[in-house]
Amino acid sequence: MIVRSFKDIEGTDRHVKAKTGTWESKRIVLAKEKVGFSLHETTLYAGTETQMWYANHIEAVLCVEGEAELTNDETGETHWIEPGTMYLLDGHERHTMRPKTDFRCVCVFNPPVTGREDHDENGVYPLLTEEV
Repeated sequence: MIVRSFKDIEGTDRHVKAKTGTWESKRIVLAKEKVGFSLHETTLYAGTETQMWYANHIEAVLCVEGEAELTNDETGETHWIEPGTMYLLDGHERHTMRPKTDFRCVCVFNPPVTGREDHDENGVYPLLTEEV
């Protein structure tokens, strides 16, 4: 059994801040736990824009605080995301988040991330693996 709080991981290598300065992520469950998914609390900062494309992962996102506009960059369709709203990127959709306020969400990734990932120039997380 693993018991861990977000407070426990603040300031550790599990607390990742984007090179772009638009978000930070507290990665509470990672690939090294070997449970088949990773679990994160991510905050996207108000007034920023983050383009993402999880070409190598499926991501489910549940908003727990704040508001943001989500755009499906492939279709142009937009959605308003607020607390209690979930979105699932089950088709590896390219998308852009534009938080109106600081936007805090809980995210699940499959395959799990290692904790070292940051978006590349295309908005993609590389598919990193853990040493066995």
